[in-house]
Amino acid sequence: MSILIAYYSRTNVTKTVGDEIAKSLNADVEEIISTVKYDGKIGYARAGKDGMREKIIELKDLTFDPSNYDVVYLGAPVWAGKAANPVISYIKQNEGKFKNVKFFVTAAKNGFEKAFEEMEKYVGKAPQKTIALTTKEVKKGEYKEKLISFLE
Repeated sequence: MSILIAYYSRTNVTKTVGDEIAKSLNADVEEIISTVKYDGKIGYARAGKDGMREKIIELKDLTFDPSNYDVVYLGAPVWAGKAANPVISYIKQNEGKFKNVKFFVTAAKNGFEKAFEEMEKYVGKAPQKTIALTTKEVKKGEYKEKLISFLE
């Protein structure tokens, strides 16, 4: 089975999870890179504003075509109670190319369900599985058992 892990990560929390999934599954990795600057305090504010508006943004060139994969794991941080707009932009850019999807989402505390709903809305199909992880769980390495269950 061919597997692609596609994620956006502003602070490397979602990246940590995505890279762990890729290593466990021997999958290809597509790090979604925004052309909009979201780093620092100003970037954090911009991210929240863009997230609330579900703004579609331009992304740097992508390496992999999701239509070539049996399953795509989509990873996003939660911004303003929604999936980060670089991930939504990636989904829109690849509309109709997802055979099967699984979602992994990271957040400080909450917003997971709305992020999952938004990602499902844009993908146009329900994910086979989802996992929600807090920033604290990831930074402390306390997510591994949850991740094993997610990958089964």
